Amino acid sequence: MQHSSSARPADVTADTPQTAPAPWLDTYFGVSRRGSTLKTEILAGIATFLAGMYIIVVNPAVLSDAGIPFSAALSATVLISFMSSLAMGLYARNPILVAPGMGMNALFTYTLVLGAGLTWQVALGCVFWSGVMFAVLALFNVRRAIIEAIPLSLRYAITCGIGLFITFIGLQNAGFIVGSDATLVTLGNMDASLATFFIGLVATGVFVILRFNGALIMGIALTTLLAAPMGRLWGDEVMVAWNGLAAWPDFGAVMQVDILGALKVVYLPFIFVMLFTNFFDALSCFMALSESADLKDQDGNPRNLKRSMTVDAFASMIAAPLGTSAAQTFIESGAGVAQGGRTGLVALTIALLFLPFLFLSPLLSLVPGIATAPALVLVGLFMMAPIGKIDWQHFDQALPAFLAIILMPLTYSITLGIAFGFMSFVLIKALTGRVGEIKPAMWVSAALSVLMLVTAQ
Repeated sequence: MQHSSSARPADVTADTPQTAPAPWLDTYFGVSRRGSTLKTEILAGIATFLAGMYIIVVNPAVLSDAGIPFSAALSATVLISFMSSLAMGLYARNPILVAPGMGMNALFTYTLVLGAGLTWQVALGCVFWSGVMFAVLALFNVRRAIIEAIPLSLRYAITCGIGLFITFIGLQNAGFIVGSDATLVTLGNMDASLATFFIGLVATGVFVILRFNGALIMGIALTTLLAAPMGRLWGDEVMVAWNGLAAWPDFGAVMQVDILGALKVVYLPFIFVMLFTNFFDALSCFMALSESADLKDQDGNPRNLKRSMTVDAFASMIAAPLGTSAAQTFIESGAGVAQGGRTGLVALTIALLFLPFLFLSPLLSLVPGIATAPALVLVGLFMMAPIGKIDWQHFDQALPAFLAIILMPLTYSITLGIAFGFMSFVLIKALTGRVGEIKPAMWVSAALSVLMLVTAQ
């Protein structure tokens, strides 16, 4: 890491003007005060962008399964990533990328639209209302009460379960796992497509292990190149077809959100699950980054936490009118932090790097499903990291956590996994005489889970 506590404004001499931040940048972002330099902050922004730019391709690919046109979803992805990262840099002044998150897009597409049968416009309405609720929580700073209500084991389990679900989707998109009348699922045909996916997966894994900046996007590019001859030199289907280099942005999904249509009691559990997932993802990301880079205030809390959570809520609200699932903080921001990034100038750099991709929809549409599948599998792997933090020795914690993890991929629903995790936790505590360990918010969560199951029938 390039950060050094000994680097102070006084250390910057006339011999090193190229690394000294411009006065207004230094004053606004506090670059020198944080022991950083203009060059370090910009390089950190580039590193984070490379680590997270896979979302430019993967998010439209996921949302297109819900019926949103790829080009419109791509424009929405770029716009929300630019606006929310810019807000994170200028308002919260933290070195954090904000963009449509994996998990939230899977919940949107595969649970709300394909699973529950909502139109994508109504599903966007649910995204909007979850953002409104998030904003209220951020405004009144009630995070502590909510944090204490949800047990750590369930919070870790939900992250892991979403990871397994995303991996399952990636394996399906690649044709690695297919349906079976006898066993429900089975291995797909060992053909050129499957071989291309597997080579891409291994190569992407190697890039990650070697800690290459932009490992996932490198894997997507390589797998696309490997798939280019399919249907031409081998295989039956042409997967990569040239549609041009650039085009004007497609704003076809902008303001298509059905805000009033989402105001139904039956949709309340979906809104709550979106709120819960986004809220805790944001909070856990801020906590992790503050610990790894000492981004803390004088009280030891994550720096500018209230402002950062407000930006995250803002990003969730405006994502829906733009035509995409909720945006959230990216743990990939750690790539820039590891490069020495400490201020909002990192997020500002990230925001500006997104803009050119607004005009590259034809080029990015080259990417076939099997090329984004390795990235989905590895994102799922990354999200499995908290599984070791679950207390597996105490069954009152382990059983609800296990149900939440395993039911998400097996029921093909993030919402159902969370619902059974909450309900089982409350029932186990109540039936073993530990009612006092159930916080009010958990009772409400369990009640919403029951409501969702009853109304879904």
